[in-house]
Amino acid sequence: MSIQLILNEHAKNGVPVKIYTTDVEQSALNQLYALSQLQFIHSHIAVMPDVHAGKGATVGSVIPTKSAIIPAAVGVDIGCGMNALRLSIKACQLPDNLKTARLAIEKHVPVGFAKHKQIMAKMSTLDPLAIRLKRITDKHKGLLKMLNNFERTWAKQLGTLGGGNHFIELCVDENQDVWIMLHSGSRGIGSCIGEYFITLAKKENETRLGYIPDRDLSYFAEGSAYFDDYIEAVGWAQDYAMENRKEMMRLIIKALQSKDAHFPHFTITKEAINCHHNYVSQETHFGQDVYVTRKGAISAYDGELGIIPGSMGAKSYIVRGKGNRESFCSCSHGAGRAMSRGKAMRQFNVDDLKAQTSGVECRKDKGVLDEIPQAYKDIDVVMDNQRDLVEVVHTLKQVMCIKG
Repeated sequence: MSIQLILNEHAKNGVPVKIYTTDVEQSALNQLYALSQLQFIHSHIAVMPDVHAGKGATVGSVIPTKSAIIPAAVGVDIGCGMNALRLSIKACQLPDNLKTARLAIEKHVPVGFAKHKQIMAKMSTLDPLAIRLKRITDKHKGLLKMLNNFERTWAKQLGTLGGGNHFIELCVDENQDVWIMLHSGSRGIGSCIGEYFITLAKKENETRLGYIPDRDLSYFAEGSAYFDDYIEAVGWAQDYAMENRKEMMRLIIKALQSKDAHFPHFTITKEAINCHHNYVSQETHFGQDVYVTRKGAISAYDGELGIIPGSMGAKSYIVRGKGNRESFCSCSHGAGRAMSRGKAMRQFNVDDLKAQTSGVECRKDKGVLDEIPQAYKDIDVVMDNQRDLVEVVHTLKQVMCIKG
């Protein structure tokens, strides 16, 4: 059994919190304890080994709720997740210098706050999203006002990376096969939707009788004024994030096939998965239909493929779920941060970044210093702590990384 720590197991109030590691900061434990006090949590809370304190709720937490949803637990990067494709080429066919390939991808895929100058996605993708979004904003004029430019530019952001820990990578597996891997979410519009409904939940909870240990845990109950609207909006953002990754992957392939990339000819041999790791879904666990919020965790049902990335100087994994009931059929979404971005910026310098990303074609400047590999937990330890949750299918090593 790989559960390492059980919080609140024998307390009179609250549900147990089962944590798949002992490496947990006190601020995360405080968040988890507060979360465990909510009366609508079903059975227990499962916490993955990449756990760390987050905004609103703990990153790495799997939260099953009965007839209620906590918007801040889903977060603002709704639908953030991973996509990976295996190519037909071997590592020995890669050019000695991957800088031209990196620059070609950066030319085709805007990063950071940038967007496309014109809409790149097909109308067959955009039209259904546009119809659904209008239905949401017609009900919520406050959201329409908050969206402002995003309401007009979300279509141009489809197929863009964003910033922070989002990335595009070329990786090589244990068989010397080459993979494309990417990590991104619902961009600016998903953030606006998240912030809008988090604020509504807090306002609604001000008038609700009952104990709330933290305002960030404000929730919508089934039957309340905004519950169904949030379900619709969060579903839209999750679908948008999924399409964003698909469109980005299409553009990456196009970039690598361009003359500018100086990249060998290839075909696509396998898609690992396109999976969310910040989202909510309706599932059945321990005999109860519940809403499962995975904040920094992926679904790992029996036989289900998933992606667990390490830092840009470490390893990543394609995994197959074992359907572990105690984890609500979940596993970690990555290595997890070992220190805040601010602390990483203070503790390390550009020379450290160059040393820790040796052999990886990537930016090596102060702008990505907060993503230095040692700011993250050891991915091998994280994987060992969840050996009851997943089995490793492929081990990938980064050879090129693009950060926003």
